[in-house]
Amino acid sequence: MKILKFGGKSLTHGNGFEKTIEIILDKVNNNKKIAVVVSAIANATDVLEEILEKAVKKEAYLEQFSAFKKYQQANFKVDLTEEFQLLEKTFEGVTLLGDYSKKIKDNVLAQGEVISAKVVTQALKAKGVNAHFSDARLLIKTDENFGNAQPLDSLSKKNVINHFKQNNGTTVNVITGFIGSNNNNDTTTLGRNGSNYTASLIANYLDAEELQNYTHVDGIYTANPDLVSDAKKIDFLSFNEANELANFGATILHAKTIVPLLEKNIPLRVLNTFNHENKGTLITSTADKEGIKSLSVLENVALVNLEGRGLLGKTGVDARIFKVMGDHNISVSIISQGSSERGIGIVVAADKASKAIIELEKEFENDFYSKDVNKISAIDDVSVISIIGQDLSTFHKPYSALIKNKIVPILFNNTVTGKNVSLVVNKSQLNKALNVIHGEIFGVSKKINIAVFGHGLVGGTLINQILNSASTIEKRKDIKLNIFAIANSKKIILNKNGITQDWKNEIENNGIPYTIQGVIAYANEHHLENLIAIDNTASSKFVENYISLAEHSFDLVSSNKVANTLSYDFYKKIRKALADNQKNYLYETNVGAGLPLIDTIKLLHHSGENITKIKGVFSGSLSFLFNTFSASDISFSEALKQAIANGYTEPDPREDLCGNDVARKVLILARELDLQNEFEEINIQNLIPENLRQGDKNDFLSRLSELDVIFAKIKTDQKPNHVLRYVGELSGDLQKEKGNLEVKLISVPLDTALGQLKGSDSFFEIYTESYGDRPIVIQGAGAGSAVTARGVFGDILRLSEKG
Repeated sequence: MKILKFGGKSLTHGNGFEKTIEIILDKVNNNKKIAVVVSAIANATDVLEEILEKAVKKEAYLEQFSAFKKYQQANFKVDLTEEFQLLEKTFEGVTLLGDYSKKIKDNVLAQGEVISAKVVTQALKAKGVNAHFSDARLLIKTDENFGNAQPLDSLSKKNVINHFKQNNGTTVNVITGFIGSNNNNDTTTLGRNGSNYTASLIANYLDAEELQNYTHVDGIYTANPDLVSDAKKIDFLSFNEANELANFGATILHAKTIVPLLEKNIPLRVLNTFNHENKGTLITSTADKEGIKSLSVLENVALVNLEGRGLLGKTGVDARIFKVMGDHNISVSIISQGSSERGIGIVVAADKASKAIIELEKEFENDFYSKDVNKISAIDDVSVISIIGQDLSTFHKPYSALIKNKIVPILFNNTVTGKNVSLVVNKSQLNKALNVIHGEIFGVSKKINIAVFGHGLVGGTLINQILNSASTIEKRKDIKLNIFAIANSKKIILNKNGITQDWKNEIENNGIPYTIQGVIAYANEHHLENLIAIDNTASSKFVENYISLAEHSFDLVSSNKVANTLSYDFYKKIRKALADNQKNYLYETNVGAGLPLIDTIKLLHHSGENITKIKGVFSGSLSFLFNTFSASDISFSEALKQAIANGYTEPDPREDLCGNDVARKVLILARELDLQNEFEEINIQNLIPENLRQGDKNDFLSRLSELDVIFAKIKTDQKPNHVLRYVGELSGDLQKEKGNLEVKLISVPLDTALGQLKGSDSFFEIYTESYGDRPIVIQGAGAGSAVTARGVFGDILRLSEKG
């Protein structure tokens, strides 16, 4: 025999109820031997409890009660007079008395299951099935703990076996879940979600072949799909794993459901009423394989803390706490304490927290006087996440991922087996914490949520590179890059599910004004994890947002050089904020566009290598300009016009010619070596004559020919076989606080590495103590939006792959 159990959503009138009847009919028509356990129809239990509360408060409830009766009866010709009259009289009595007992409440709530079983029985009879209404109050005998009664096994088993001897064969018994009765025949309930428990007891007593639990989902998932969109269905679980899931909040199972099945090794299959073809999740005595199976959540809990320096070395504190909890029927789901016993935390149901504090204060009253106990308090807004199957040896991975996302667990503990870990987190962080842990430990893509600020040449190219490469990167690296925000200086577009290829039109037509705090609030509201902010602006004002972004869980990537070249105090302030919040800031494209220069210098410096000098062509724009001017018989203005036409220079080329851009890059490298130089200390050779430094850009562009005589003379005055290069140089004793920084135009032999530079390439020589006169040379494309964007993209991927 198989036991079929149907939940309230499966019995919702309309599609759900019809599907349930179809499933039962299919079993009957295929000569399957079955019994059916039902929950109350739809949300009947909740509605009955609401009406009861209205009655005790003398509030109007007749309209709601009338709607309840109409819905429960539906169009079935089933006599529910007895149930409706009992409810009506009870509600009237409660209104008069202004009070009710747990016994009365059990009797009220039980009617939901009784009505459901009678309606299902009648519906099956109308289809020609020999169905029999079976009232579990005549079968399951319990103690007198109303609201959460415990079955009396031997008597209940005898009743069930006798009942099935009399009503079996071709009969389909439709049994009320959730309810029983004590030895005085008073109605009791087995606790919320107790219908699953009823079904597992019936399966145990009858040595059933299988228990099939029909719900509204395809089975048990790696996490609640309502909270984690990437959750995957689990095909197989062991009883032990399912029991841990149930104990730690998996609502699809009742915590007591598993034990009766485990005793008889009866498989439990969780199925979807609305997707009958799906095979669901099968739970058996043996695990499919070792490893993490699911994330389970306990909500509506509170953390009660007992703190006291005087508890150090005292024995028996735990015993006293548990005695108090036991004497007052307060269940403790988690306990955590330090080895010193100076602080003990226990997790209890939220509605029991006040009672727990009152009773603990009574128990430890003398300890307060002796100052052994300082404080007993509660934190209400918490939730518990349990990682079922988590081994402590690999727990550092999800824990590190939480810390990276600025989620600091209040406490955690593990079971005796060391295979399950529970974390207490602030309730406001529950959704984000679940998604962070799930993305880290299951075989799904790690989601990286990106906000791009600035969508000019570099920013726009980067956005398109990410969108075009996202699917390939997800397949190759299991990293899902999700651009949730694109902004310019005035407007932004936001989409938690990702910006589309049509982003340019979107921001033009649908962009809205924004603040950085608004972007942060959006990320928090939608529980976005693994955040990266990309600064592709050239704004000195935008860099002021870096600290706030880091404080709110964003890693930073920047092609904007400003943040690294403002005052040394600001430079250190950003680094401190990054360190305090354990965030990263990558800016490889600040010097050398896409070349691995900064990473190389960091590696050398951090490994203890003494760098003695750095010299090179830092600007791809000026590299192209002087390579072209030196190698061709053209005027300086013609070479400059070519650089402008190729998009190598800034819109106003004076920003390149003044030398400030190269100077900033030299300063960035100096600071990578922990030097404290300021921008004002750099010796910069400005290539623009004083009379052309001021005024309108267009006026300057119209007067470019005035540069020709100056640079023709410089070119002519060179030694034979020499060429011009605009270089930056960092030298001096680089072990001191400051180095010598210089930016200048020099002439070098054509047959040297620097002299043979072509196109817009950048060129760097890194001299170190170990390498002596033979520098490390890094050379390659040093300009262009595609190259720079690709460098920023590389930084994004480096951050994405971090633990």
